Amino acid sequence: MAAEGTAPAGTFPSLMAEGTQLCRRGEYDKALTCFNNALKLNPGDNNCLVARSKCYLKLGDTENSLKDAEASLQTDKTFSKGLYQKAETLYMMGDFEFALVFYHRGYRLRPELQKFRLGIEKCQEAIINCVGSPSSVKLENKKDLCFISRQAESRKANQNLQFRLTKDQKRTKKQKPVRNPKMERQLLGELYADKAYLEKLLKDKDLMESSTKQGIKVGDLVLGGISYLDKRSEFWQQQMPIYARVRERKLRQQWGTRNKKQKPADVGRYIEKSVEDIEMLLSGDSPEESYKKAKHVLKMIQGWPDEEIPDKNKLIGTLHSCIGNAQFKMGQLEAALQSHKTDLENARQNNLPEALSRALENVGRVYCHTGEFQQAIEAWEEKIPMTKSIQEKTWLFHEIGRCYLELNNAEAAQTYGEKSLRSADEEGDVEWQLHATILMAQAEVKLENYQSALLSFEKALEKSKLLHNEAAEKAIITALNDVSKSFVKQLLETQEATVSSLKDDFSRKNTEDNLEKYREESVQSTKEEEDTKDNKDDQGDKTGGKEEDKKNEGKSEKILRMWKKK
Repeated sequence: MAAEGTAPAGTFPSLMAEGTQLCRRGEYDKALTCFNNALKLNPGDNNCLVARSKCYLKLGDTENSLKDAEASLQTDKTFSKGLYQKAETLYMMGDFEFALVFYHRGYRLRPELQKFRLGIEKCQEAIINCVGSPSSVKLENKKDLCFISRQAESRKANQNLQFRLTKDQKRTKKQKPVRNPKMERQLLGELYADKAYLEKLLKDKDLMESSTKQGIKVGDLVLGGISYLDKRSEFWQQQMPIYARVRERKLRQQWGTRNKKQKPADVGRYIEKSVEDIEMLLSGDSPEESYKKAKHVLKMIQGWPDEEIPDKNKLIGTLHSCIGNAQFKMGQLEAALQSHKTDLENARQNNLPEALSRALENVGRVYCHTGEFQQAIEAWEEKIPMTKSIQEKTWLFHEIGRCYLELNNAEAAQTYGEKSLRSADEEGDVEWQLHATILMAQAEVKLENYQSALLSFEKALEKSKLLHNEAAEKAIITALNDVSKSFVKQLLETQEATVSSLKDDFSRKNTEDNLEKYREESVQSTKEEEDTKDNKDDQGDKTGGKEEDKKNEGKSEKILRMWKKK
Protein backbone atom coordinates (compact mmCIF):
# COMPACT_ATOMS: atom_id res chain seq x y z
CA MET A 1 0.00 0.00 0.00
CA ALA A 2 1.28 3.45 -0.86
CA ALA A 3 2.51 5.66 1.95
CA GLU A 4 0.41 8.64 2.97
CA GLY A 5 0.99 11.72 0.87
CA THR A 6 2.31 9.72 -2.09
CA ALA A 7 0.46 8.77 -5.23
CA PRO A 8 -0.62 5.12 -5.35
CA ALA A 9 1.25 2.86 -7.73
CA GLY A 10 -0.76 2.16 -10.84
CA THR A 11 -3.49 3.89 -12.80
CA PHE A 12 -7.15 4.23 -11.88
CA PRO A 13 -8.37 1.63 -14.46
CA SER A 14 -5.66 -0.86 -13.44
CA LEU A 15 -6.47 -0.50 -9.74
CA MET A 16 -10.20 -0.92 -10.46
CA ALA A 17 -9.55 -4.01 -12.56
CA GLU A 18 -7.28 -5.51 -9.90
CA GLY A 19 -9.77 -4.77 -7.12
CA THR A 20 -12.61 -6.33 -9.11
CA GLN A 21 -10.57 -9.46 -9.73
CA LEU A 22 -9.67 -9.76 -6.04
CA CYS A 23 -13.35 -9.41 -5.12
CA ARG A 24 -14.21 -12.31 -7.38
CA ARG A 25 -11.59 -14.40 -5.60
CA GLY A 26 -13.02 -13.44 -2.23
CA GLU A 27 -9.92 -11.49 -1.16
CA TYR A 28 -11.93 -8.51 0.07
CA ASP A 29 -9.22 -6.96 2.29
CA LYS A 30 -6.81 -6.71 -0.62
CA ALA A 31 -9.59 -5.49 -2.92
CA LEU A 32 -10.44 -2.79 -0.38
CA THR A 33 -6.85 -1.52 -0.54
CA CYS A 34 -7.05 -1.31 -4.35
CA PHE A 35 -10.30 0.65 -4.24
CA ASN A 36 -8.92 2.99 -1.58
CA ASN A 37 -5.94 3.75 -3.80
CA ALA A 38 -8.19 4.16 -6.85
CA LEU A 39 -10.30 6.73 -4.99
CA LYS A 40 -7.15 8.68 -4.16
CA LEU A 41 -6.55 9.05 -7.89
CA ASN A 42 -10.19 9.73 -8.77
CA PRO A 43 -12.10 10.87 -5.66
CA GLY A 44 -15.84 10.53 -5.79
CA ASP A 45 -15.98 8.04 -8.68
CA ASN A 46 -19.42 6.45 -8.34
CA ASN A 47 -18.47 3.01 -9.64
CA CYS A 48 -15.46 2.81 -7.35
CA LEU A 49 -17.56 3.88 -4.34
CA VAL A 50 -20.06 1.12 -5.09
CA ALA A 51 -17.25 -1.42 -5.50
CA ARG A 52 -15.74 -0.42 -2.15
CA SER A 53 -19.20 -0.55 -0.55
CA LYS A 54 -19.53 -4.16 -1.72
CA CYS A 55 -16.19 -4.99 -0.08
CA TYR A 56 -17.25 -3.40 3.19
CA LEU A 57 -20.51 -5.34 3.08
CA LYS A 58 -18.71 -8.64 2.50
CA LEU A 59 -16.43 -7.84 5.43
CA GLY A 60 -19.43 -7.13 7.66
CA ASP A 61 -18.83 -3.37 7.93
CA THR A 62 -22.36 -2.29 7.05
CA GLU A 63 -21.86 1.24 8.38
CA ASN A 64 -19.08 2.10 5.92
CA SER A 65 -20.87 0.14 3.22
CA LEU A 66 -23.94 2.36 3.64
CA LYS A 67 -21.79 5.52 3.65
CA ASP A 68 -20.17 4.63 0.32
CA ALA A 69 -23.49 3.63 -1.24
CA GLU A 70 -25.04 6.96 -0.22
CA ALA A 71 -21.93 8.86 -1.42
CA SER A 72 -22.35 7.30 -4.89
CA LEU A 73 -25.85 8.83 -5.04
CA GLN A 74 -24.78 12.36 -4.09
CA THR A 75 -24.25 13.59 -7.66
CA ASP A 76 -26.82 11.35 -9.35
CA LYS A 77 -29.91 10.18 -7.47
CA THR A 78 -30.77 7.86 -10.37
CA PHE A 79 -27.47 5.94 -10.31
CA SER A 80 -28.90 2.42 -10.35
CA LYS A 81 -25.77 0.70 -9.03
CA GLY A 82 -25.78 3.01 -6.03
CA LEU A 83 -29.50 2.44 -5.43
CA TYR A 84 -29.03 -1.32 -5.57
CA GLN A 85 -26.02 -1.26 -3.26
CA LYS A 86 -27.83 0.93 -0.73
CA ALA A 87 -30.82 -1.41 -0.84
CA GLU A 88 -28.55 -4.44 -0.36
CA THR A 89 -26.81 -2.83 2.62
CA LEU A 90 -30.09 -1.84 4.26
CA TYR A 91 -31.36 -5.35 3.69
CA MET A 92 -28.32 -6.85 5.37
CA MET A 93 -28.81 -4.46 8.30
CA GLY A 94 -32.35 -5.78 8.74
CA ASP A 95 -34.04 -2.53 7.61
CA PHE A 96 -36.30 -4.36 5.20
CA GLU A 97 -38.83 -1.54 4.72
CA PHE A 98 -36.18 0.98 3.70
CA ALA A 99 -34.43 -1.59 1.56
CA LEU A 100 -37.75 -2.24 -0.19
CA VAL A 101 -38.11 1.47 -0.97
CA PHE A 102 -34.72 1.61 -2.71
CA TYR A 103 -35.26 -1.68 -4.55
CA HIS A 104 -38.49 -0.19 -5.91
CA ARG A 105 -36.80 3.09 -6.87
CA GLY A 106 -34.20 1.17 -8.79
CA TYR A 107 -36.87 -1.01 -10.40
CA ARG A 108 -38.83 2.04 -11.57
CA LEU A 109 -35.66 3.46 -13.14
CA ARG A 110 -34.36 0.18 -14.55
CA PRO A 111 -37.28 -2.28 -14.80
CA GLU A 112 -35.30 -4.53 -17.12
CA LEU A 113 -32.76 -5.39 -14.37
CA GLN A 114 -33.77 -8.64 -12.71
CA LYS A 115 -31.78 -7.96 -9.53
CA PHE A 116 -34.17 -5.18 -8.47
CA ARG A 117 -37.20 -7.43 -8.92
CA LEU A 118 -35.53 -10.20 -6.93
CA GLY A 119 -34.64 -7.68 -4.22
CA ILE A 120 -38.28 -6.63 -3.98
CA GLU A 121 -39.39 -10.23 -3.67
CA LYS A 122 -36.91 -11.16 -0.96
CA CYS A 123 -37.71 -7.99 1.02
CA GLN A 124 -41.43 -8.66 0.89
CA GLU A 125 -40.81 -12.24 1.91
CA ALA A 126 -38.60 -11.14 4.81
CA ILE A 127 -41.21 -8.66 6.04
CA ILE A 128 -43.99 -11.24 5.81
CA ASN A 129 -41.93 -13.82 7.69
CA CYS A 130 -41.03 -11.29 10.37
CA VAL A 131 -44.41 -9.62 10.84
CA GLY A 132 -46.96 -12.10 9.60
CA SER A 133 -50.48 -11.27 8.43
CA PRO A 134 -53.58 -10.29 10.40
CA SER A 135 -55.54 -13.11 8.82
CA SER A 136 -52.99 -15.89 8.74
CA VAL A 137 -49.50 -16.89 9.70
CA LYS A 138 -47.27 -18.61 7.19
CA LEU A 139 -45.95 -21.73 8.83
CA GLU A 140 -44.24 -23.01 5.72
CA ASN A 141 -41.91 -21.26 3.37
CA LYS A 142 -41.78 -22.92 0.01
CA LYS A 143 -39.24 -20.52 -1.43
CA ASP A 144 -35.52 -20.52 -0.77
CA LEU A 145 -34.97 -17.90 1.93
CA CYS A 146 -31.60 -16.88 0.64
CA PHE A 147 -31.63 -13.76 2.76
CA ILE A 148 -31.11 -15.84 5.92
CA SER A 149 -27.80 -17.25 4.70
CA ARG A 150 -26.76 -13.85 3.42
CA GLN A 151 -27.44 -12.24 6.76
CA ALA A 152 -25.33 -14.90 8.44
CA GLU A 153 -22.31 -13.53 6.59
CA SER A 154 -22.51 -10.27 8.53
CA ARG A 155 -20.03 -10.00 11.40
CA LYS A 156 -22.10 -7.69 13.56
CA ALA A 157 -24.66 -9.75 15.43
CA ASN A 158 -26.66 -6.73 16.50
CA GLN A 159 -27.34 -5.90 12.84
CA ASN A 160 -28.84 -9.29 12.03
CA LEU A 161 -32.43 -10.36 12.52
CA GLN A 162 -32.42 -13.60 14.48
CA PHE A 163 -35.40 -15.91 14.02
CA ARG A 164 -34.35 -18.37 16.68
CA LEU A 165 -34.21 -16.85 20.14
CA THR A 166 -32.22 -18.42 22.94
CA LYS A 167 -33.91 -19.33 26.22
CA ASP A 168 -32.38 -16.29 27.90
CA GLN A 169 -33.72 -14.03 25.15
CA LYS A 170 -37.17 -15.57 25.54
CA ARG A 171 -37.06 -15.03 29.28
CA THR A 172 -35.95 -11.41 28.78
CA LYS A 173 -38.71 -10.92 26.25
CA LYS A 174 -41.30 -12.18 28.71
CA GLN A 175 -39.98 -10.06 31.56
CA LYS A 176 -39.82 -6.88 29.48
CA PRO A 177 -42.44 -4.39 30.65
CA VAL A 178 -45.29 -3.81 28.29
CA ARG A 179 -45.46 -0.42 26.56
CA ASN A 180 -48.37 1.89 26.77
CA PRO A 181 -50.76 0.52 24.09
CA LYS A 182 -51.76 4.02 23.01
CA MET A 183 -48.13 5.04 22.46
CA GLU A 184 -47.34 1.75 20.72
CA ARG A 185 -50.31 2.18 18.40
CA GLN A 186 -49.09 5.64 17.41
CA LEU A 187 -45.55 4.41 16.84
CA LEU A 188 -46.42 1.33 14.81
CA GLY A 189 -49.40 2.68 12.92
CA GLU A 190 -50.90 -0.05 10.73
CA LEU A 191 -48.37 -2.59 12.06
CA TYR A 192 -49.91 -2.37 15.53
CA ALA A 193 -52.71 -4.73 14.49
CA ASP A 194 -50.09 -7.24 13.30
CA LYS A 195 -48.30 -7.16 16.64
CA ALA A 196 -51.57 -7.59 18.53
CA TYR A 197 -52.34 -10.63 16.38
CA LEU A 198 -48.92 -12.17 17.04
CA GLU A 199 -49.32 -11.61 20.78
CA LYS A 200 -52.70 -13.31 20.59
CA LEU A 201 -51.09 -16.31 18.91
CA LEU A 202 -48.67 -16.68 21.84
CA LYS A 203 -51.61 -17.80 23.99
CA ASP A 204 -52.10 -20.88 21.81
CA LYS A 205 -49.57 -23.21 23.52
CA ASP A 206 -50.13 -26.12 21.18
CA LEU A 207 -49.45 -23.94 18.14
CA MET A 208 -46.35 -22.45 19.76
CA GLU A 209 -44.89 -25.91 20.47
CA SER A 210 -45.44 -27.12 16.89
CA SER A 211 -42.74 -26.94 14.23
CA THR A 212 -42.55 -26.25 10.52
CA LYS A 213 -41.22 -28.72 7.95
CA GLN A 214 -37.86 -26.97 8.21
CA GLY A 215 -37.72 -27.76 11.94
CA ILE A 216 -38.31 -24.20 13.14
CA LYS A 217 -40.64 -23.84 16.10
CA VAL A 218 -43.67 -21.67 15.45
CA GLY A 219 -43.14 -20.00 18.82
CA ASP A 220 -39.67 -18.88 17.74
CA LEU A 221 -41.09 -17.37 14.56
CA VAL A 222 -43.82 -15.51 16.43
CA LEU A 223 -41.42 -14.20 19.07
CA GLY A 224 -39.05 -13.17 16.32
CA GLY A 225 -41.84 -11.17 14.67
CA ILE A 226 -42.73 -9.44 17.91
CA SER A 227 -39.06 -8.67 18.54
CA TYR A 228 -38.79 -7.17 15.10
CA LEU A 229 -41.83 -4.92 15.69
CA ASP A 230 -40.42 -3.79 19.02
CA LYS A 231 -37.21 -2.77 17.28
CA ARG A 232 -39.23 -0.93 14.64
CA SER A 233 -41.16 1.02 17.23
CA GLU A 234 -37.91 1.94 19.00
CA PHE A 235 -36.47 3.06 15.71
CA TRP A 236 -39.46 5.25 14.86
CA GLN A 237 -39.44 6.74 18.32
CA GLN A 238 -35.81 7.78 17.78
CA GLN A 239 -36.54 9.15 14.32
CA MET A 240 -39.68 11.05 15.28
CA PRO A 241 -40.58 11.45 18.98
CA ILE A 242 -44.16 10.83 19.95
CA TYR A 243 -44.93 14.51 20.50
CA ALA A 244 -43.95 15.20 16.92
CA ARG A 245 -46.34 12.51 15.75
CA VAL A 246 -49.15 14.05 17.79
CA ARG A 247 -48.43 17.42 16.22
CA GLU A 248 -48.40 15.84 12.78
CA ARG A 249 -51.79 14.21 13.43
CA LYS A 250 -53.25 17.55 14.48
CA LEU A 251 -51.79 19.17 11.38
CA ARG A 252 -53.36 16.48 9.23
CA GLN A 253 -56.73 17.08 10.87
CA GLN A 254 -56.43 20.82 10.24
CA TRP A 255 -55.23 20.35 6.69
CA GLY A 256 -58.67 20.42 5.11
CA THR A 257 -59.33 23.97 6.31
CA ARG A 258 -56.85 26.82 5.99
CA ASN A 259 -55.14 27.71 9.22
CA LYS A 260 -53.32 31.02 8.90
CA LYS A 261 -51.40 30.39 12.12
CA GLN A 262 -49.68 27.33 10.67
CA LYS A 263 -46.02 27.79 9.92
CA PRO A 264 -44.75 27.13 6.37
CA ALA A 265 -42.20 24.70 7.85
CA ASP A 266 -45.00 22.55 9.31
CA VAL A 267 -46.86 22.60 6.01
CA GLY A 268 -43.73 21.67 4.11
CA ARG A 269 -42.97 18.87 6.55
CA TYR A 270 -46.44 17.42 6.18
CA ILE A 271 -46.23 17.57 2.39
CA GLU A 272 -42.83 15.91 2.39
CA LYS A 273 -44.06 13.19 4.70
CA SER A 274 -47.17 12.65 2.57
CA VAL A 275 -45.09 12.22 -0.59
CA GLU A 276 -42.85 9.73 1.23
CA ASP A 277 -45.94 7.79 2.32
CA ILE A 278 -47.25 7.78 -1.23
CA GLU A 279 -43.96 6.44 -2.57
CA MET A 280 -43.77 3.90 0.26
CA LEU A 281 -47.23 2.57 -0.53
CA LEU A 282 -46.34 2.32 -4.21
CA SER A 283 -43.08 0.55 -3.37
CA GLY A 284 -44.92 -1.84 -1.08
CA ASP A 285 -47.18 -3.03 -3.90
CA SER A 286 -50.16 -1.03 -2.69
CA PRO A 287 -50.87 1.08 -5.79
CA GLU A 288 -54.54 1.55 -4.89
CA GLU A 289 -53.70 3.11 -1.51
CA SER A 290 -50.93 5.17 -3.07
CA TYR A 291 -53.34 6.44 -5.73
CA LYS A 292 -56.00 7.42 -3.17
CA LYS A 293 -53.55 9.26 -0.94
CA ALA A 294 -51.94 11.09 -3.88
CA LYS A 295 -55.33 12.20 -5.19
CA HIS A 296 -56.34 13.38 -1.72
CA VAL A 297 -53.16 15.42 -1.18
CA LEU A 298 -53.35 16.87 -4.69
CA LYS A 299 -56.93 18.01 -4.17
CA MET A 300 -56.02 19.73 -0.93
CA ILE A 301 -52.93 21.61 -2.08
CA GLN A 302 -54.64 22.85 -5.24
CA GLY A 303 -56.97 24.88 -3.03
CA TRP A 304 -54.15 26.54 -1.11
CA PRO A 305 -52.41 29.81 -2.14
CA ASP A 306 -49.09 29.42 -3.93
CA GLU A 307 -47.19 31.51 -1.39
CA GLU A 308 -48.16 29.16 1.47
CA ILE A 309 -46.84 26.00 -0.22
CA PRO A 310 -43.15 25.90 -1.19
CA ASP A 311 -42.56 24.77 -4.80
CA LYS A 312 -46.25 24.20 -5.34
CA ASN A 313 -45.98 23.62 -9.11
CA LYS A 314 -43.14 21.17 -8.64
CA LEU A 315 -45.14 19.31 -6.00
CA ILE A 316 -48.23 19.15 -8.22
CA GLY A 317 -46.13 17.59 -10.97
CA THR A 318 -44.69 15.06 -8.54
CA LEU A 319 -48.16 14.05 -7.38
CA HIS A 320 -49.39 13.64 -10.96
CA SER A 321 -46.35 11.47 -11.61
CA CYS A 322 -47.12 9.34 -8.52
CA ILE A 323 -50.75 9.01 -9.61
CA GLY A 324 -49.61 7.95 -13.09
CA ASN A 325 -47.23 5.34 -11.66
CA ALA A 326 -49.97 3.95 -9.44
CA GLN A 327 -52.39 3.77 -12.38
CA PHE A 328 -49.70 2.09 -14.45
CA LYS A 329 -49.24 -0.57 -11.76
CA MET A 330 -53.00 -1.11 -11.59
CA GLY A 331 -53.07 -1.68 -15.36
CA GLN A 332 -54.95 1.56 -16.11
CA LEU A 333 -52.65 2.51 -18.97
CA GLU A 334 -54.81 5.19 -20.61
CA ALA A 335 -55.37 6.96 -17.29
CA ALA A 336 -51.66 6.64 -16.49
CA LEU A 337 -50.78 8.24 -19.82
CA GLN A 338 -53.04 11.21 -19.13
CA SER A 339 -51.52 11.69 -15.66
CA HIS A 340 -47.98 11.64 -17.03
CA LYS A 341 -48.98 14.01 -19.84
CA THR A 342 -50.35 16.40 -17.21
CA ASP A 343 -47.01 16.16 -15.41
CA LEU A 344 -45.27 16.83 -18.74
CA GLU A 345 -47.38 19.91 -19.50
CA ASN A 346 -46.86 21.24 -15.99
CA ALA A 347 -43.09 20.83 -16.37
CA ARG A 348 -43.08 22.68 -19.72
CA GLN A 349 -45.19 25.56 -18.45
CA ASN A 350 -43.14 26.08 -15.27
CA ASN A 351 -39.70 25.36 -16.74
CA LEU A 352 -38.89 22.35 -14.54
CA PRO A 353 -36.08 20.41 -16.32
CA GLU A 354 -35.95 17.45 -13.92
CA ALA A 355 -39.71 17.05 -13.97
CA LEU A 356 -39.68 17.31 -17.77
CA SER A 357 -37.10 14.53 -18.04
CA ARG A 358 -39.09 12.36 -15.61
CA ALA A 359 -42.38 12.94 -17.44
CA LEU A 360 -40.89 12.16 -20.87
CA GLU A 361 -39.49 8.91 -19.53
CA ASN A 362 -42.83 7.88 -18.03
CA VAL A 363 -44.81 8.89 -21.11
CA GLY A 364 -42.45 6.85 -23.29
CA ARG A 365 -42.76 3.85 -21.01
CA VAL A 366 -46.57 3.88 -21.14
CA TYR A 367 -46.57 4.30 -24.92
CA CYS A 368 -44.17 1.37 -25.19
CA HIS A 369 -46.47 -0.87 -23.12
CA THR A 370 -49.48 0.07 -25.24
CA GLY A 371 -47.58 -0.78 -28.43
CA GLU A 372 -47.40 2.82 -29.68
CA PHE A 373 -43.69 2.56 -30.37
CA GLN A 374 -43.34 5.63 -32.59
CA GLN A 375 -44.78 7.89 -29.85
CA ALA A 376 -42.48 6.24 -27.32
CA ILE A 377 -39.50 6.95 -29.58
CA GLU A 378 -40.47 10.61 -29.94
CA ALA A 379 -40.75 11.05 -26.16
CA TRP A 380 -37.47 9.27 -25.41
CA GLU A 381 -35.53 10.99 -28.19
CA GLU A 382 -36.60 14.33 -26.70
CA LYS A 383 -35.27 13.14 -23.34
CA ILE A 384 -31.79 12.22 -24.66
CA PRO A 385 -30.22 15.70 -24.18
CA MET A 386 -31.55 15.77 -20.59
CA THR A 387 -29.80 12.58 -19.46
CA LYS A 388 -27.30 13.17 -16.67
CA SER A 389 -25.46 9.87 -16.53
CA ILE A 390 -23.88 7.48 -19.00
CA GLN A 391 -25.93 4.64 -17.57
CA GLU A 392 -29.17 6.50 -18.21
CA LYS A 393 -28.10 7.09 -21.80
CA THR A 394 -27.27 3.40 -22.18
CA TRP A 395 -30.76 2.42 -21.07
CA LEU A 396 -32.42 5.09 -23.18
CA PHE A 397 -30.55 4.17 -26.38
CA HIS A 398 -31.41 0.52 -25.83
CA GLU A 399 -35.13 1.19 -25.33
CA ILE A 400 -35.33 3.41 -28.41
CA GLY A 401 -33.53 0.76 -30.43
CA ARG A 402 -35.95 -1.86 -29.16
CA CYS A 403 -38.90 0.25 -30.29
CA TYR A 404 -37.36 0.68 -33.75
CA LEU A 405 -36.94 -3.08 -33.92
CA GLU A 406 -40.65 -3.52 -33.12
CA LEU A 407 -41.40 -1.12 -35.99
CA ASN A 408 -39.26 -3.28 -38.33
CA ASN A 409 -36.79 -0.43 -38.80
CA ALA A 410 -33.77 -2.66 -38.35
CA GLU A 411 -31.21 -0.11 -39.52
CA ALA A 412 -32.27 2.44 -36.87
CA ALA A 413 -32.41 -0.33 -34.26
CA GLN A 414 -28.85 -1.34 -35.11
CA THR A 415 -27.68 2.28 -34.89
CA TYR A 416 -29.16 2.75 -31.43
CA GLY A 417 -27.86 -0.64 -30.38
CA GLU A 418 -24.33 0.51 -31.29
CA LYS A 419 -24.86 3.75 -29.32
CA SER A 420 -26.05 1.77 -26.31
CA LEU A 421 -23.05 -0.56 -26.55
CA ARG A 422 -20.60 2.37 -26.72
CA SER A 423 -22.15 3.90 -23.60
CA ALA A 424 -22.08 0.54 -21.81
CA ASP A 425 -18.41 0.10 -22.75
CA GLU A 426 -17.65 3.58 -21.44
CA GLU A 427 -19.41 2.77 -18.17
CA GLY A 428 -17.91 -0.71 -17.99
CA ASP A 429 -21.37 -2.19 -17.43
CA VAL A 430 -21.23 -5.83 -18.56
CA GLU A 431 -24.97 -6.36 -18.12
CA TRP A 432 -25.85 -3.51 -20.45
CA GLN A 433 -23.15 -4.64 -22.87
CA LEU A 434 -25.08 -7.90 -23.02
CA HIS A 435 -28.44 -6.18 -23.70
CA ALA A 436 -26.99 -3.87 -26.35
CA THR A 437 -25.17 -6.70 -28.14
CA ILE A 438 -28.34 -8.80 -28.26
CA LEU A 439 -30.25 -5.85 -29.71
CA MET A 440 -27.61 -5.41 -32.42
CA ALA A 441 -27.69 -9.13 -33.20
CA GLN A 442 -31.48 -9.11 -33.57
CA ALA A 443 -31.32 -6.08 -35.86
CA GLU A 444 -28.69 -7.82 -38.00
CA VAL A 445 -30.95 -10.87 -38.29
CA LYS A 446 -33.75 -8.60 -39.55
CA LEU A 447 -31.32 -7.16 -42.11
CA GLU A 448 -30.32 -10.74 -43.07
CA ASN A 449 -26.69 -10.01 -42.17
CA TYR A 450 -26.44 -13.47 -40.66
CA GLN A 451 -22.68 -13.59 -40.44
CA SER A 452 -22.58 -10.35 -38.41
CA ALA A 453 -25.49 -11.59 -36.30
CA LEU A 454 -23.57 -14.77 -35.45
CA LEU A 455 -20.58 -12.74 -34.30
CA SER A 456 -22.80 -10.49 -32.16
CA PHE A 457 -24.61 -13.42 -30.54
CA GLU A 458 -21.27 -15.07 -29.78
CA LYS A 459 -20.12 -11.89 -28.01
CA ALA A 460 -23.41 -11.78 -26.11
CA LEU A 461 -22.91 -15.40 -25.05
CA GLU A 462 -19.51 -14.50 -23.57
CA LYS A 463 -21.11 -11.63 -21.61
CA SER A 464 -23.88 -13.88 -20.27
CA LYS A 465 -21.28 -16.37 -19.05
CA LEU A 466 -19.41 -13.59 -17.24
CA LEU A 467 -22.67 -12.63 -15.52
CA HIS A 468 -23.56 -16.28 -14.83
CA ASN A 469 -26.94 -15.62 -16.40
CA GLU A 470 -28.08 -19.12 -17.31
CA ALA A 471 -31.43 -18.00 -18.73
CA ALA A 472 -29.69 -15.59 -21.09
CA GLU A 473 -27.18 -18.29 -22.09
CA LYS A 474 -29.96 -20.70 -23.08
CA ALA A 475 -31.84 -18.04 -25.06
CA ILE A 476 -28.69 -16.94 -26.90
CA ILE A 477 -27.70 -20.53 -27.74
CA THR A 478 -31.17 -21.09 -29.20
CA ALA A 479 -30.85 -17.88 -31.23
CA LEU A 480 -27.40 -18.94 -32.42
CA ASN A 481 -28.80 -22.23 -33.71
CA ASP A 482 -31.59 -20.46 -35.57
CA VAL A 483 -29.25 -17.89 -37.11
CA SER A 484 -26.77 -20.62 -38.08
CA LYS A 485 -29.51 -22.42 -40.00
CA SER A 486 -30.52 -19.20 -41.74
CA PHE A 487 -26.88 -18.46 -42.55
CA VAL A 488 -26.34 -21.94 -44.05
CA LYS A 489 -29.54 -21.60 -46.06
CA GLN A 490 -28.40 -18.21 -47.33
CA LEU A 491 -25.03 -19.67 -48.33
CA LEU A 492 -26.69 -22.53 -50.19
CA GLU A 493 -29.00 -20.12 -52.01
CA THR A 494 -26.02 -17.95 -52.91
CA GLN A 495 -24.12 -20.98 -54.22
CA GLU A 496 -27.13 -22.10 -56.28
CA ALA A 497 -27.49 -18.62 -57.70
CA THR A 498 -23.78 -18.56 -58.54
CA VAL A 499 -23.95 -21.95 -60.27
CA SER A 500 -27.05 -20.89 -62.19
CA SER A 501 -25.35 -17.68 -63.21
CA LEU A 502 -22.31 -19.59 -64.42
CA LYS A 503 -24.53 -21.92 -66.44
CA ASP A 504 -26.29 -18.96 -67.97
CA ASP A 505 -22.96 -17.36 -68.78
CA PHE A 506 -21.70 -20.57 -70.38
CA SER A 507 -24.87 -20.97 -72.44
CA ARG A 508 -24.81 -17.33 -73.46
CA LYS A 509 -21.14 -17.64 -74.46
CA ASN A 510 -21.90 -20.66 -76.67
CA THR A 511 -24.75 -18.74 -78.29
CA GLU A 512 -22.55 -15.74 -78.83
CA ASP A 513 -19.81 -17.95 -80.32
CA ASN A 514 -22.32 -19.53 -82.70
CA LEU A 515 -23.66 -16.13 -83.68
CA GLU A 516 -20.15 -14.86 -84.27
CA LYS A 517 -19.35 -17.85 -86.39
CA TYR A 518 -22.57 -17.41 -88.36
CA ARG A 519 -21.84 -13.71 -88.75
CA GLU A 520 -18.34 -14.43 -89.99
CA GLU A 521 -19.66 -17.02 -92.41
CA SER A 522 -22.33 -14.59 -93.60
CA VAL A 523 -19.80 -11.85 -94.06
CA GLN A 524 -17.50 -14.20 -95.96
CA SER A 525 -20.33 -15.34 -98.17
CA THR A 526 -21.42 -11.78 -98.84
CA LYS A 527 -17.86 -10.78 -99.61
CA GLU A 528 -17.49 -13.60 -102.07
CA GLU A 529 -20.73 -12.57 -103.81
CA GLU A 530 -19.60 -8.99 -104.00
CA ASP A 531 -16.23 -10.02 -105.42
CA THR A 532 -17.95 -12.10 -108.10
CA LYS A 533 -20.21 -9.21 -109.04
CA ASP A 534 -17.31 -6.82 -109.11
CA ASN A 535 -15.44 -9.13 -111.43
CA LYS A 536 -18.41 -9.31 -113.78
CA ASP A 537 -18.78 -5.56 -113.73
CA ASP A 538 -15.14 -5.12 -114.51
CA GLN A 539 -15.39 -7.47 -117.45
CA GLY A 540 -18.49 -5.62 -118.70
CA ASP A 541 -16.75 -2.29 -118.41
CA LYS A 542 -13.78 -3.56 -120.41
CA THR A 543 -16.02 -4.89 -123.22
CA GLY A 544 -18.11 -1.74 -123.33
CA GLY A 545 -14.98 0.37 -123.41
CA LYS A 546 -13.58 -1.43 -126.39
CA GLU A 547 -16.82 -1.01 -128.31
CA GLU A 548 -16.91 2.70 -127.44
CA ASP A 549 -13.33 3.09 -128.63
CA LYS A 550 -14.17 1.40 -131.82
CA LYS A 551 -17.11 3.74 -132.36
CA ASN A 552 -14.96 6.76 -131.66
CA GLU A 553 -12.26 5.53 -134.05
CA GLY A 554 -14.92 5.12 -136.82
CA LYS A 555 -16.16 8.64 -136.25
CA SER A 556 -12.68 10.06 -136.37
CA GLU A 557 -11.84 8.28 -139.57
CA LYS A 558 -15.07 9.48 -141.17
CA ILE A 559 -14.39 13.11 -140.19
CA LEU A 560 -10.82 12.84 -141.51
CA ARG A 561 -12.01 11.55 -144.89
CA MET A 562 -14.53 14.37 -145.21
CA TRP A 563 -11.79 16.95 -144.47
CA LYS A 564 -9.50 15.44 -147.10
CA LYS A 565 -12.20 15.75 -149.86
CA LYS A 566 -12.53 19.42 -149.17
